[in-house]
Parts: sequence; C-alpha cells; structure tokens
Amino acid sequence: MKIIFMGTPDFSVPVLDALVQHHEVLAVYCQPPRPAGRGKASRPSPVQARAEALGLPVRHPISLRSIDAQQEFAALGADIAVVVAYGLILPQAVLDAPRLGCLNIHASLLPRWRGAAPIHRAIMAGDAETGVCIMQMEAGLDTGPVLLREATRIGVEETTAELHDRLSAMGAALVCAALDRLPLPAVAQDSLGVTYAAKIDKAEARVDWTKPAAEVDRLIRGLSPFPGAWCDVNGERVKLLRSRLAEGAGAPGRVLRGFVVACGDGAVEITLAQREGKRPMQPNEILNGLKLPEILP
Repeated sequence: MKIIFMGTPDFSVPVLDALVQHHEVLAVYCQPPRPAGRGKASRPSPVQARAEALGLPVRHPISLRSIDAQQEFAALGADIAVVVAYGLILPQAVLDAPRLGCLNIHASLLPRWRGAAPIHRAIMAGDAETGVCIMQMEAGLDTGPVLLREATRIGVEETTAELHDRLSAMGAALVCAALDRLPLPAVAQDSLGVTYAAKIDKAEARVDWTKPAAEVDRLIRGLSPFPGAWCDVNGERVKLLRSRLAEGAGAPGRVLRGFVVACGDGAVEITLAQREGKRPMQPNEILNGLKLPEILP
C-alpha cells in the first residue's frame, strides 16, 4: 500500500519502522526542527531523524491550510495516510486526499482521553487499563469511528515513560493489522464516557503532600519523566520520578524513614529522584548527599 506517514516524537518512530517493512512510504511529514539543548541549535524531530536514516523524503510544513501545501500532499497519490502524534490539525482537504482517507493511532481507549496527553492522564486518574485505537480521522478532535482497538492493564508502579513505550509498540502492530484487513467496520464512538486529556501544564507538577498517597503516587508516575513531579528540599527543586505506596502515616510531608513521606492519607515511598543538574538516583544514592528535613513543604 502507498502510505504517507505523519508523526513527530519518539512515540511515532516504531510505527514508521513497522510500516516501511510492509508498505511503500511515499513521504514522511513531521514538525520542523526546533532549537534544543544548551546551545539552542536546531534539532530534527525523532521521526525526521529516523526517516532520513531510512532514506525517505521528509516534509515539515508549518501549516497544511494553504492551497499549495494541500495540493502537494494530494499529488503524492497515496492510498492512505497514517497519523500518530503529528502535531498539526489536518484540514478536510488533507483528510480527503488519500484514496482511503487518514488513519490515526491514538493511545487511549476512545472516547476516554481524547486530546494531547492521554498516557499521562490515564495514569494520573488511576485508570486500571488503557490501550490503543486505530481511528478513521475526521475534522473533530479524536472523534472519528474506531476500526480496531486493543486494551492493556496499567501496572501498579508503571510510569508514563514505560507505558508510552508499550503503547507505541502496540500501536505499530495494530495499525499494520488494520492495513492488512481493510476495509474494516468503522464503529462510531459512544457519546457517553468522553473525557479530554488536556496538555500537561508544568504548574501541575509540584507535589501537594496533603493529597491522599494514591493521588501523589499517580502524579509522580504520570509525570515521569516529563515534566517530572517535584518537591522542595531545603530550597532545591528535586524531581520525583518513581514511587510506590508505602506503610505509614503522619502529618502531610513528614519524612517517616528513608524517602518515605506521609501524605494526607497514607504514605508514598520515592524510589527514583533527581537533583538539579544530576542524574536520576535511587534513594540510597541521593540521600548520601541530600539531608531531608523533618517535614517537606
């Protein structure tokens, strides 16, 4: 099948790798290179870097709303477009250009967690499971009918980074299965149960120890590795990257032992943390050079 691939971050790379093994990828669309690192040098996205390594033509228009951009897209003569975490809205003219339209790989069990941050939000909300949907795209935000779906349990100590990698691999396999089985029945999304996964705001990242331990634990795992939940330790911002529920109780923020901290209800053990300018460390390492106060603010 002749495919246009549209994606940008790490999550999209395994999908591109899977598609090139079984189909003809005519072109890869991704976000333009952005300044990154200390020197703010222009850096291509993970998808662009991978596409160039595979010898595939890369396009990164700032917008697809212009007639020229839409005509260039249509001129490729694709059978279908596969879209995963691309980052641009596709106008109707683009959605209609491929013979079989555009398929989107979405990392949730739609209609739950439509929008920008479904993996983070599923963990932060305490969902028992999530999954991947292959959706026929339409103009609305993740509103299109679903062709295939696959569910998976969320581990009790799983972080967004770990779940991200699992769902990326699942999405790659599932979209290949969908392409092999087209045409598939398109099942409209239920109007009940719709939730929106708003983009993560860094203002959400500070830990509030007055919250129940289960909520604090989900925040830490849900925001790991980025932007990273954090707490103030003697005026230093320390990122908390892994955690689990622990035995114990006390005033919110009280350090009970090691890096076990009391919350509004119960306690959380920090199992991976990162000081400013340092690498992530386990508690026995980080506490060698970091003295915790009796109560964390």
